[in-house]
Amino acid sequence: MRQYKIIVEKHPDGYVAYPLGVKGVVVGEGDTYEEALSDVKSAIRFHIDTFGTDALGK
Repeated sequence: MRQYKIIVEKHPDGYVAYPLGVKGVVVGEGDTYEEALSDVKSAIRFHIDTFGTDALGK
């Protein structure tokens, strides 16, 4: 499986995570760092299941 760098940002109301180099909008969020990371990993899997690996980018 291809690896992506995931950025996790702390915001006043929680955390937001997103992968670099993925076509389309793939974002995760959570009250903690771990929740946001888990959510974005789930979003990446959903993105692949829905659009296929070609939609991820190069």
